[in-house]
Amino acid sequence: MSEAGDRHLLVVDDDDRIRDLIKEYLSRHGFRVTAAPGGAAARKLMETLDFDLAVFDVMMPGETGFELTRWLRERKGAAGRTPVLMLTARGLPEDRIEGLRLGADDYLGKPFEPEELLLRIEAILRRAEARPTPASSGPISLGECRFDLERGELSREGAPVRLTEAEVALLKRLARSPHEPVDRLELARETVDPSGRAVDVQVTRLRRKIETDPKTPRYLQTVRGVGYLLAPD
Repeated sequence: MSEAGDRHLLVVDDDDRIRDLIKEYLSRHGFRVTAAPGGAAARKLMETLDFDLAVFDVMMPGETGFELTRWLRERKGAAGRTPVLMLTARGLPEDRIEGLRLGADDYLGKPFEPEELLLRIEAILRRAEARPTPASSGPISLGECRFDLERGELSREGAPVRLTEAEVALLKRLARSPHEPVDRLELARETVDPSGRAVDVQVTRLRRKIETDPKTPRYLQTVRGVGYLLAPD
């Protein structure tokens, strides 16, 4: 893994004291840290600079951390995949789920120990470095099939394959982190069935459309005890 000094972090919090504390602590541990007091300033920074990770406070006047995360995840290319750690005094499970659903990588409640924040940031950066980078151009190859991540379109030998909205959402999520297991319950948050049964049904249907032998899947694999992963060519 790269040295901390090579890593540029963005800290966004409307509380001056907390923002300065985080910046000072992370800087002392070798990170380059840029701070912003709110969403508008953070957007300007992210439109002009590249960051290795962003720390967003959730409850901020104007634009919340949830809204900022949604905007970031809608950006194209590597910028839209910038890891996000959310900080908030709101510790309700539904708030954590909402943050993760929007694409946050981790969630830390206030008050927090600075050392725990540091360890969580280092863990996220390790995962991000180990994660294969999705292809930025051209469709993903799945044997006879091709999946266009940007358009959400699947084809087999050039002929379009019809997908439901739920199947498109599931395939897009798996395609964003190829060869990496995605937790079944994380996938289930995208559906109306938090038990995960709806995800299992969608996976079965997708295998019929993608796999040569759906009973022995090559591309849409089950990871026992975790969930599913997509293994493109």
